[in-house]
Amino acid sequence: MSKITIISGSPSEHTRLNGALDYVVEFFEGVNHSPEIIHIRNLPAEDLIQARFDSAEIIKANKNVEDSSIIVILTPVYKASFTGVLKTYLDLLPQNSLVNKTILPIAIGGSIGHLLMIDYALKPVLASLGATHILKGTYIVDSQVKKLVNNRYELDGEVKKRLDTELNTLQPSLLSDKGVISSII
Repeated sequence: MSKITIISGSPSEHTRLNGALDYVVEFFEGVNHSPEIIHIRNLPAEDLIQARFDSAEIIKANKNVEDSSIIVILTPVYKASFTGVLKTYLDLLPQNSLVNKTILPIAIGGSIGHLLMIDYALKPVLASLGATHILKGTYIVDSQVKKLVNNRYELDGEVKKRLDTELNTLQPSLLSDKGVISSII
């Protein structure tokens, strides 16, 4: 059975990104998988900033990534790119740590103007870590996520449809031990 790790690159606990995160977790739980979730904001800040590769918390997070065949990376868009928090953590992953893994990037931004951020900012960094199986990804405009109460969010129907398309692409890899799917969008 494939192991799944979700990496949330939001520096904030209260973010519309949680709507997508919750939706992804529900999808995996619906197909009998319990993903590990790394909230980068909860890793020790000093370890991240000072690049402490020997930190117990960093080693534990990296081990989750290493042991996973599917990695979902979620990030808000800041300054036309992914968050610095996410970049700081990605810098602590060992070289080639994303080889033979299927990666699903999901980003949320304030306008459609940053739609290509996944392709032009995030994917090159993932590729530098050895990722070759990167799915198309899903970009969400924050107006497509309705804020409810108690840090709960509701996704627009069109966003759910696009996420379902990407998540359903993972179905074959959920059934195998390798996790790498042969046809990438």
